[in-house]
Amino acid sequence: MLIAMNGYLRSLTLTSAIVVLAACGTQRSVVVEPTAGTSSSRTAATVAPASRPAPGGTYKVSKGDTLYSIAFRNGVDFRDLASWNNIASPYTIWPGQELKLAAPNGTPAAPAHAAPAAVAATTAKPSTPAPAPAHAAPAGQSPVGTQPAAPAQTPPAPAAPLASAASTTPVVPIAGAPAATASNTPPPAPPAAIAPGATRANGGVTWRWPADGSLIKRFQSGDAIPGIEIAGKSGDAVRAAADGVVVYSGNGLVGYGELIIVKHNDSYLSAYGHNSKRLVKEGQRVTAGQQIAEMGSTGASRDELQFQIRKDGNPVDPLGYLPSR
Repeated sequence: MLIAMNGYLRSLTLTSAIVVLAACGTQRSVVVEPTAGTSSSRTAATVAPASRPAPGGTYKVSKGDTLYSIAFRNGVDFRDLASWNNIASPYTIWPGQELKLAAPNGTPAAPAHAAPAAVAATTAKPSTPAPAPAHAAPAGQSPVGTQPAAPAQTPPAPAAPLASAASTTPVVPIAGAPAATASNTPPPAPPAAIAPGATRANGGVTWRWPADGSLIKRFQSGDAIPGIEIAGKSGDAVRAAADGVVVYSGNGLVGYGELIIVKHNDSYLSAYGHNSKRLVKEGQRVTAGQQIAEMGSTGASRDELQFQIRKDGNPVDPLGYLPSR
């Protein structure tokens, strides 16, 4: 009897441990974004992985990188990356520069994204000198995006306001490329007509579908490239899912092919991968429905659009933001 009782207790203890471990392994956080103009049945409960820890280590900047593409590649928020490296807007970087991928000495990052973009825009005060960069530019090489200083006696001209709160950085410095200016940034093309009910407001952004094809892959938080995939054929239009500013247009991220990243506000980015042709450049403002690329199969085995939405650097399910179809 005593032997049987001991066996029963060991079995009960093992079962309890398995249940606890299973619960820990499947724990998720649920992010619920308010949805304007939709019925309660479409209110999103967007399941997303908890904020991932900073990867740590360093990253050496390559030609063609932007601060946004480096943050996207490493799964961190661009504001945190800038804060860890004392890089002020407009986030100038240069080839060969080493960026920290975590807060110095493991200390928590400063709350670089405490205030929404719209609030920051309305409470802005006269600018103060930017902090010195963490690394000096290589000898004989000027940081990308640096503009000549205006004569001391000439007051600086006020910056032109953006059409929306999509970005406070319309000029995006690109490592190893000539500094972009407002004069050489292409103007936005006219957007495609949007039918009533084809948009959805969520997270302070009005979203629409980026392509017309059918959904062929849903979001899985554990995927190496988390997002959805939309079918189509080579040359089909890929459109901006919302108003914003292009912060990356290139092919430097493995697995994405020809990639475009658009910043919509200080929390949200969207990404468009596997294009056959990119039609926009960094720093270019785009509007919802505007064609920004042609669909293709770069970095993929078939023609498709790989589409992502990231909130504060973390992938979220796009179906929780896009309108129903």
